[in-house]
Amino acid sequence: MRDPLAIWLLVATWKRGMLPANGYITSIITITVLGFFTAVLFGHGNLFVAVFGARILLIHFPLMFVIGRVFTREDVVKIGIALLWIAVPMAVLVALQFYSPQSAWVNRGVGGDMEGGGFNGGALGYFRPPGTFSFTTGLTQFYSFVAPFIFYFWLYPKGVSRLLLIAATASLFAVVPMSISRGLLFQVGISAIFMFIATVRQPRYLGHMLLATCGAVLVVVALSQTAFFQTAIEVFTLRFDNASTSEGGLQGTLIDRYLGNLLEPIKQGINQPFFGYGLGMGTNVGSTILTGSSGFLISEGEWGRLIGEMGLVLGVIAIIVRVSFCVKVGLACYAKLTKNDFLPWLLLSFGLLIIIQGQWAQPTALGFSTLIGGLLIASLRNQSATVPA
Repeated sequence: MRDPLAIWLLVATWKRGMLPANGYITSIITITVLGFFTAVLFGHGNLFVAVFGARILLIHFPLMFVIGRVFTREDVVKIGIALLWIAVPMAVLVALQFYSPQSAWVNRGVGGDMEGGGFNGGALGYFRPPGTFSFTTGLTQFYSFVAPFIFYFWLYPKGVSRLLLIAATASLFAVVPMSISRGLLFQVGISAIFMFIATVRQPRYLGHMLLATCGAVLVVVALSQTAFFQTAIEVFTLRFDNASTSEGGLQGTLIDRYLGNLLEPIKQGINQPFFGYGLGMGTNVGSTILTGSSGFLISEGEWGRLIGEMGLVLGVIAIIVRVSFCVKVGLACYAKLTKNDFLPWLLLSFGLLIIIQGQWAQPTALGFSTLIGGLLIASLRNQSATVPA
């Protein structure tokens, strides 16, 4: 029901004259429309696949600006508090999934699949739990989304229950090893670095930083005394070591895998059709319609999918639009940081990467990208403002 709701929001704001008009939306709509016709005329030729691929940019990208136009900064804070409440029972569910067999009711897969919803990418026989999502990436992105709010509320605890904040913090640190996700660990680390930069710039907040650090240490120490957390740490450590070894250590992970996924699609785009293989072909839905089985027909990476679907020229333009949007928002967040407003800056720690290179062909990643993009814009507004700056 996400797409119909998104369309209704776009139409409702357009009727009220509130739909933002800017170069980002205009550019995305233009290249998507061009990509739609080239997909039908020169690509895979399937109308339904092209529509499914086009909706990603035609509906959800503009929705970020709608959220930013309608929401206020106060709304963003309220959402952060709601996320703290959700994070606690989610951690309980993750613990049940982590220590239960895949046949247990808490691990029942989509549609009642008895094979379970966990991903067999862990260690020591443990599966990576999905939480309330259909796959483990949703859980990773959820807590990556929660982490900036937790750090923010440690600096600005006004209006937030201290007990709730401690419980949410404990949930975050407990879920990191149980998720068996290096991506979540890295993302929480990035948010912590953003928090450190913010407090270093404003020494008067170092006391809050020290309080947050002490609180985190106490939470970790308390958790480490429990058997369930020790087991999760052991599994996570083994998974981390095995993955790092297979990738050639930290250099292989950051340079070969991460940077390689950014640069390689551009090289491959030279040898691909000028107009690409067609919008939607790089999605699992497109793969199922075209071949009868789900898979990555073009690329698992986002930049590779964009260039493979729309061709080198249109694909690179789409990438540039997303990067330039993040650059502009990032500069605005830094400007707020210099004025002692840490909320946009901390939200940027999650939004920066997922908006630039999040796998938008995957519905969960697309949803979190759209939401964090809209909240970033809204967080830059003054509370009394009625239209975005």
